Amino acid sequence: MTLDARIADVTNAIVARSRETRAAYLDGIEKAAADGPHRAALSCGNLAHGFAGCGTDDKAALRGQVVPNIGIVTAYNDMLSAHQPYERFPDLIRAAAREAGAVAQVAGGVPAMCDGVTQGRLGMELSLFSRDVIAMSAAVALSHDMFDAALYLGICDKIVPGLVIGALAFGHLPAVFVPSGPMHSGMTNDEKGRIRGLYAEGKIGRAELLEAEAASYHSPGTCTFYGTANSNQMLMEIMGLHLPGASFVPPNTPLRDALTTAAVNQALAITRSGNGYAPIGKILDEKAFVNGIVGLNATGGSTNHAIHLVAMAKAAGITLNWDDFDRLSAATPLLCRIYPNGAADVNHFHAAGGMAFLIRELRSQGLVHDDVLTVMGSGLEDYEKEPTLVGDEIVWKPIPEASGDESVLRPVTKPFQPEGGLKVLDGNLGRAVIKVSAVDPDKWVIEAPARVFSTQDALEAAFRAGELNCDVVAVVRFQGPKANGMPELHRLTPSLAVLQKRGHKVALVTDGRMSGASGKVPAAIHLTPEACDGGPIGRLRDGDVVRVDAVAGTLEVLVAADEFAAREQVFEATEPQFGMGRNLFAGFRALVGSAEQGASAI
Repeated sequence: MTLDARIADVTNAIVARSRETRAAYLDGIEKAAADGPHRAALSCGNLAHGFAGCGTDDKAALRGQVVPNIGIVTAYNDMLSAHQPYERFPDLIRAAAREAGAVAQVAGGVPAMCDGVTQGRLGMELSLFSRDVIAMSAAVALSHDMFDAALYLGICDKIVPGLVIGALAFGHLPAVFVPSGPMHSGMTNDEKGRIRGLYAEGKIGRAELLEAEAASYHSPGTCTFYGTANSNQMLMEIMGLHLPGASFVPPNTPLRDALTTAAVNQALAITRSGNGYAPIGKILDEKAFVNGIVGLNATGGSTNHAIHLVAMAKAAGITLNWDDFDRLSAATPLLCRIYPNGAADVNHFHAAGGMAFLIRELRSQGLVHDDVLTVMGSGLEDYEKEPTLVGDEIVWKPIPEASGDESVLRPVTKPFQPEGGLKVLDGNLGRAVIKVSAVDPDKWVIEAPARVFSTQDALEAAFRAGELNCDVVAVVRFQGPKANGMPELHRLTPSLAVLQKRGHKVALVTDGRMSGASGKVPAAIHLTPEACDGGPIGRLRDGDVVRVDAVAGTLEVLVAADEFAAREQVFEATEPQFGMGRNLFAGFRALVGSAEQGASAI
């Protein structure tokens, strides 16, 4: 199928914009790869340190310096449900490597915080910056120069983007990302949302709320709604860093273990000593990032990736901007309804045909680049198949022609809507993104008086006091990366959803984040410039009429231009940055770029 002209145009613009930086990046990884595995260049003392802790057989293999050595970079901890299954993975990987005549070592660990635990808490102000810490931690893990390839064990929000950025710093090394899979479905997302709304209104107590939450998040595995964690998995597959069909196989199952073993063998196959050298720095080119953005829009994925993909691309010498996301969204049909963009969860999506169906449909209409390099080789054809176990061996089989459930996953000829899930808003308040895939079309345009807050607590207090029982654009400012690390503001969702259910016109405007779980309330988020950086949001006042228009792609305050320009900019001191380690991140807040530039301090 010929590539869609709209996809080609955006790709060509990215290539032209990135020509010099991408060329410099590729030159760097070519030089790094020129001499083959660098372990052979280590002094005897260096090398002896590198294998001193190994068992006898691995020590002998590394001493000979002729077998491949795989570095494992792991985000394991047993507090995150998604990452708890990784406890077993190093043993599986080491055994598979030995069986293949190679060695595997845990090169290092990276931190992995849970946004679900820190939501609405001070610790959330570390969340976005943890991505940069993870990138640097991955680089530290690989800095020993002992490895021919790397396996990356990570799932959630900032963790996969951070691992990708770290891996691209070692872009000459092949890399396979190894997921652990989603937990089994628990309480339905709609029922969970209903109970959260009742709690926000004071109609039920904490005990009832906790019971519902525990029935939703109940076992090892990734949370099953389609937030950033599961958007990460979709991206790693459509961008060619997962094995085909690996993203949504449940943990602690024979197929999941077999896929982990297969990831080892595939990593070995794409080292310089294998038959198809495929370093991550060449896999993640401009076309791969375009494929990722198309996948994000086709599935109604996380708005966090309007930040993360920019930062990831920059690590590969590629410059993305929000106009790329907007233009690709306009070319991409919405093919999925997964909560919060529908009632289903990722297990239902996977059962309906999952990633193989999605990629086949996009590929059939030329909506993704097929001339790409992946960990499987050339092209995306392998990703139109799903893995099954035949005895102890994985066999990849074509998926059925029809979706298993068209209420969850549809063919490209019968989309849920003709355009994708994300839109960019531009206007006299700056630039923002909005996720419209979960928002009813009659709410894509909201015009109402503003109520302006500087904290989540202040908005919730106004809600409890009954001050927001009206049409309202809730403005929450001083939540950007320079102000306080750009925390997610999901704590506000139940209150705003209650107001919407009461029949009011409601929208949120913020320089903070709302992430992948943003729901039915229209939210103009990631507003840049942020208030702390002199953004126009700092000149808004209570009562100003604000228009959030996802149809026209505009975000405007309806105040005379000269009056608005003459207003004094509000600069409010954010809470002193102590507690929960926030003082350690002062340098990040000082160095961080804007949301559209990836909100990175690196």
